[in-house]
Amino acid sequence: MPTYDQYAMEPGQPLWPVPATGAARFTWEYDDGRDRLLALYQKGKDKQWDGQKRIDWDLEVDPYDPLGTPDEALSLYGTRHWAKLTDRDRGELRRHYSAWQFSQFLHGEQGAMICAARIVESAPDLDAKFYSATQTMDEARHAEIYGRFLHEKIGMLYPINDNLRALLGDTLRDSRWDMPYLGMQVLIEGLALAAFGMIRDTTDKPLPKQILAYVMQDEARHVAFGRMALRDCYKQLTDAELREREEFVIEGCYLMRDRLRGVEVLENFGIPKAEAEEYSERSEFLALFRKLLFSRIVPCVKDIGLWGERLQRAYVDLGVFELGDANLDLLMAEDEEVAERLDAERFAAEERERIAEVGAAIEAGADGDGPART
Repeated sequence: MPTYDQYAMEPGQPLWPVPATGAARFTWEYDDGRDRLLALYQKGKDKQWDGQKRIDWDLEVDPYDPLGTPDEALSLYGTRHWAKLTDRDRGELRRHYSAWQFSQFLHGEQGAMICAARIVESAPDLDAKFYSATQTMDEARHAEIYGRFLHEKIGMLYPINDNLRALLGDTLRDSRWDMPYLGMQVLIEGLALAAFGMIRDTTDKPLPKQILAYVMQDEARHVAFGRMALRDCYKQLTDAELREREEFVIEGCYLMRDRLRGVEVLENFGIPKAEAEEYSERSEFLALFRKLLFSRIVPCVKDIGLWGERLQRAYVDLGVFELGDANLDLLMAEDEEVAERLDAERFAAEERERIAEVGAAIEAGADGDGPART
């Protein structure tokens, strides 16, 4: 079924042309590079995988509860509208929320693919171009996987959120070569990692858990790449140039705070926009969720050298300033380990099943009618 037939809301024109600015940069130095980035490039090559084969797409998914979402996680919970909903209505609400959330993941992954391709084009150093080429493939795989999950398992999509669209547009229109790193690797990827991780660690549904764990394994490398490249770059910038980047981060963080509210879902259920926004702001679960979304962004921003007074005040206003001291390396290492552990558990279970099947076949053969003895 065409994607347009599965959108819960009118998505607008089929193409969104974003005017590209900035120069493509060629380099004739092919033998020099930063060891850390080249090692990350090698890891990116070694860790390529096929989303059609690594993920068990035969697993069943209940489209009316794809993630095992508790009632308290729905911003309509506890409002005057909640009691009026039947069990069927609440299942439909979960379906819409999951479709909306994974649709934003899908649109963000397409944006990441385009930004990674822009880094290949505009980065001045060959080691960064090499790694970004592997990331472009990673992001294509992620978009493929999220698209398949939405089409086949939920059967519904939502258009790109206005705030995500604004940040993507700002990132791609900027002519400075480092801005796709900052907008995508730090802000959009950092927020996505936190959102993926919160769902991965709370869902009891095996298919979305697999998808999120394997995607996060890739994304951990991408954020590491952005940190390395920008840390080196920003050491060379003037104070004025650093302040310009901080202004971009501040605006982007406020946009990201408003990205995962799901107001469009409530509007689809007949709730006026102002009322839907009020419910979103009052939801204790969503308030905690939005705060935790910055757990990957704030320490990364601090690590790359953007930590001026105005940026710090913005993080105090957002209630996330203390996250600057989080151990980002530990979080990324855990993302890698979760995916490897999930693989090991799955393969061990499959091996046990195979051994049991072989044993059953041997036992059946021993008990069956063999050749008659004379």
